[in-house]
Amino acid sequence: MSTNARRHLPAVGVLLEHPEVRALLARAPRSVVTNAVRAVIAQVRDGSVVTPASDEHWSQHIAHELERADLPSLRRVLNGTGVVLHTNLGRAPLPQAALDAMVLTAGGASNLEYDLAAGSRGSRDVHAVALLRELTGAADALVVNNCAAALVLALSSISKDRGAVISRGELIEIGGSFRVPEIMAASGAHLVEVGTTNRTHVDDYRRALSPETGMLVKVHRSNFEQQGYVAEAPVRDLSPVARAAGVPLLYDFGSGLMLDLSPFGLTGEPLARDGITDGADLVVMSGDKLLGGPQAGIILGTAELVGRCRRN
Repeated sequence: MSTNARRHLPAVGVLLEHPEVRALLARAPRSVVTNAVRAVIAQVRDGSVVTPASDEHWSQHIAHELERADLPSLRRVLNGTGVVLHTNLGRAPLPQAALDAMVLTAGGASNLEYDLAAGSRGSRDVHAVALLRELTGAADALVVNNCAAALVLALSSISKDRGAVISRGELIEIGGSFRVPEIMAASGAHLVEVGTTNRTHVDDYRRALSPETGMLVKVHRSNFEQQGYVAEAPVRDLSPVARAAGVPLLYDFGSGLMLDLSPFGLTGEPLARDGITDGADLVVMSGDKLLGGPQAGIILGTAELVGRCRRN
């Protein structure tokens, strides 16, 4: 005869009739308490919890499981990693001014999609677009889920079924297992690699141009750097090539930095406005990280190209 107590576990209905367990129904719906009972039985069965020795011990485990289930999935933690903008820990904390504004407007009705001046339905885009135009000098802007989504949407809207020319040294992984070649494939654009891993020149892009070219793509390596015998073509040098060929230049800027941080001793990272002034037709970047907002992707650029993304 088996002596394994896990072979003789009480039924869910039996445990629900224990007085201590019935008392839990005063603080949670029966379905929630039932789920807690089933969870504890499963934990005992798989050995992660020692078989309770009495009804009281069963009720204690069930009460503990109920408390655990009641905890919010998303909660505050301390970042002791040494990484200031940690992807797994919420990236940039929102500033108090932004939190205050969220409480003020999201706590009730707002003019999210209502034009107060016209007295009619409006667009939710206008609130962010006006600020992004002011900050970057772009003609138009669009906010999406994240930077990878911004890149997919821009490529799909402008270069679907056409070639997207990019340096081999910029076929990077940008975090969350998002890889630029896979993003480009998902968009429907045809990847056209030029240059080498460590050195790519403007002429490499020029020689790759053909009637099938949909755009030139430049990716900022914001999460690593190459040193030594390296070369890359900057946006300001690629812009005339793209303009002469009649194709857009897309700049995946990534980090989303808006203000010069050199007064604080942080140098080497370009600004979002630089991409626009250097001649990129579209700039995609993160709305979190160095911008310090909630997770988002941002598309900046000409009214015509951003409009095509918005309509897609």
